[in-house]
Amino acid sequence: MKAVYHKGTKGMEGLTYGDLDQQEVKAGEVRIKLKAAGLNHRDLFVLTRHSEEDPALVVGSDGAGIIEEVGEGVTNVSKGDEVIVNPGINWKHNTDAPPPEFDIVGLPGHGTFAESIVLPADNAVKKPDYLSWEEAGVVALAGLTAYRALFTRGQVKEGMKVLIPGIGSGVATFLLQFAKAAGATVYVTSRSEEKRQKALELGADHAIDSEGDWEQALDGTKMDLVIECVGAATFNKSLKQLRKGGTIVTFGASAGDEVTINLRDFFYGQQNLLGSTMGSAEELDEMIAFIEKHQIHPVVDQVYGLSDYKAAFERIEKAEQLGKIGFKISD
Repeated sequence: MKAVYHKGTKGMEGLTYGDLDQQEVKAGEVRIKLKAAGLNHRDLFVLTRHSEEDPALVVGSDGAGIIEEVGEGVTNVSKGDEVIVNPGINWKHNTDAPPPEFDIVGLPGHGTFAESIVLPADNAVKKPDYLSWEEAGVVALAGLTAYRALFTRGQVKEGMKVLIPGIGSGVATFLLQFAKAAGATVYVTSRSEEKRQKALELGADHAIDSEGDWEQALDGTKMDLVIECVGAATFNKSLKQLRKGGTIVTFGASAGDEVTINLRDFFYGQQNLLGSTMGSAEELDEMIAFIEKHQIHPVVDQVYGLSDYKAAFERIEKAEQLGKIGFKISD
């Protein structure tokens, strides 16, 4: 099969488009002939985390396709079913944190940037009929991450004021769409005037310049909930916009892992700081039901062929996208 895989050298230099052998389908597994896949920031991190001594690894966590082969004992799906890949392995129920055996598709096991993938049958989930293949291929990881952060952890409610710093990533655009569907008033930030304008077109109520004075731009309005995915570059600016008793949920640190906060202001403000990452199979089912109810379509930035992987990776590395970057794998 054709695949985008990493081997031998850390970083983009170790990434190749070429031929790899297909895996065998064992009991409890299925082979999915992939139609489309989605690129995530995680795929950039895999290029440095995958050991130079390890065998070739197919990159990618998101995908959608058709069940091509079914292993012994599989009853939840059948050959010919249209499915999306649940990127979370061994996290079935909505628990406080993922279990110790939790893994993500694309490291340590093979990922979705290939013509096919073999996975546990439980990780094949019915594709919503109204989504195109390209939309279905990008929805799971970012949509699930957004859903858990916003609903399970953030407990968003109708009428809340929600701030989403750094609009542009796939998760951030899902957060915007989900929060609006839930009846929240949504504020976003971006350095890009183009992205701010597109966010307003997607339904954001207010869009402010990330590099400006947030307090002045918000004119004293404080947030009930902030969903932080940028990291050190924006964390304290985000925290300052939180009302007393409000909640900040963080799930990303692309702009730095370590922050210093004023503890006295934090505890006098009775504020809540919660971590989040990915989500369970149960929450994925809830997320799919939510997008079906509200007929939410993922914001797809650009779609590439697998052989054009370099352009796709460069685009996400430079944060040029608004929404999800996808790969079209087959017709």
